[in-house]
Amino acid sequence: MLAGMRLQTLLSCLLFALVLCTGVPGLATPLAVRYPAQSTGYEYPVHLLDLALRKSGNDYTLQAVNTAMLQGRALKQLAAGADIDVAWSMTSNAREAELTPIRIPIDKGLLGWRIFLINNKDTARFAQVKTLADLQRLEAGQGHDWPDTEILRANGLKVQGYPVFDSLFTMLQHGRFDYFPRSIMEIWGEHKSHPGMNLVVEQTVILHYPTAYYFFVNKNNAPLAAAIKKGLLRAIKDGSFDTLFNQTYGDVVERTRLQSRKRLQLTNPLLPAKTPLNQKELWLTF
Repeated sequence: MLAGMRLQTLLSCLLFALVLCTGVPGLATPLAVRYPAQSTGYEYPVHLLDLALRKSGNDYTLQAVNTAMLQGRALKQLAAGADIDVAWSMTSNAREAELTPIRIPIDKGLLGWRIFLINNKDTARFAQVKTLADLQRLEAGQGHDWPDTEILRANGLKVQGYPVFDSLFTMLQHGRFDYFPRSIMEIWGEHKSHPGMNLVVEQTVILHYPTAYYFFVNKNNAPLAAAIKKGLLRAIKDGSFDTLFNQTYGDVVERTRLQSRKRLQLTNPLLPAKTPLNQKELWLTF
């Protein structure tokens, strides 16, 4: 009997060790997903990330990292495997070399549709802009490390780069540059959040260049990349992706009146070759 008890104890120990090594269904460690905290009005990527992780079928926890973190720093921290597990940004060859992109544009391409914040006194001047050559005579303001800055310059546009985002509104107000191109996803909320600065949304011109806004994860975090991709594809298939997108951006697309604007088409030299431009279901078309 004693030998039998010892054998049973040994088997129990071996089973426990096996569980520790391999896990069991339903007891897997939840995916811990830390992301940069967002200011009010910019929560859409967080809501979509939550939706994707729910649709993935994985157990997970979402946590905002409240440390102030500009986009450039966030991406560097993500590449280093520090502080955050996911971020979202416009794609580029450099970013896809350092990070793993989930190649499903969370913005459906809207980030590449750009209209301008301008000083109210310049409304008549911008109404005379008919061609790209006309716009090349004026000067834009952008973040100094944004991919947009390089894209605009590659198309012959003059750009001043600034390191601090909020300074762009002040510099525009004081006439340091002529216009601040913003995506139609961003501009209406940003205009509303900067009252009393004599800035208006220009009503006649729109720039377009092909680009994508992706979730990015660290190169070594394949489980999180797989979970986000799986969940996004399921959300696209069941319509919940479009529902969230339309609830968030349907009004601003209509408000922008894209069809009535003069469209100036730009090229994007930063666009990676693997961008899924031929998958029409991933993009919003006008």
